[in-house]
Amino acid sequence: MVKAFVPLESNPDVLTRLAVSLGLSDDLSFHDVYSLDDPDLLSFIPRPVFALMLVFPISDAYEQYRREQDDDKPASEAAPEDGVIWLKQTIRNACGTYAVLHSTLNGPAEDYLQSNSILAQFKADLALLTTNERVDYIENSKSLEVAHSAVASEGDTIAPDANEEVNLHFVAFVKTKSNVLYELDGRRTGPIKLIELAPEDDVLSPAAIPFVKRFMDREAEAVSPSGSYLSFSLVALAEAIN
Repeated sequence: MVKAFVPLESNPDVLTRLAVSLGLSDDLSFHDVYSLDDPDLLSFIPRPVFALMLVFPISDAYEQYRREQDDDKPASEAAPEDGVIWLKQTIRNACGTYAVLHSTLNGPAEDYLQSNSILAQFKADLALLTTNERVDYIENSKSLEVAHSAVASEGDTIAPDANEEVNLHFVAFVKTKSNVLYELDGRRTGPIKLIELAPEDDVLSPAAIPFVKRFMDREAEAVSPSGSYLSFSLVALAEAIN
């Protein structure tokens, strides 16, 4: 039987509580991103942004694109040269938790992991494992399951059942310490290298935003005749606002 989690709401408070409960310092938090174009709205986001998490409705276009890109590629069995930790999603409806892990275990955010925490242990252990070994590790993690369950019902809407069919999916965009922008999606065959960024760039820099918008535009055209983003949600991982 496939393991299933109650789906997470794309709510910065919920996502932050999950990350902090796993061991991320409360110096960081998730923030709603209301625009990728409006300088005034972008100015509310603390910089630098370490990761973006996009929630979008799964469409036939996404499934076709995923198959076209991945069918001829073997599943990744080793981390790329810059040590990205990518996790294949096998727990149903847990894409939000996988995206939190991708966002906190990679790039500068890893410097904010509390010592002896769940995330710190994950970072140390997962770096030594193959893709398939990572699958077993995450599926068998009782601490992750408990942490997820503790926040899954804390959103603004009624949480669906763990086995309910949910058509929304989380994807993370992360800048590594070696200044490479990656798309990290547990439903793909491995981490997707997008572009090398300048050291001063972050995930909301002008060099990175086009890759996020390209993803959003493709899916928006598939789910809405007008290309609307109404079904989309975007949150940024950055310093907390006190």
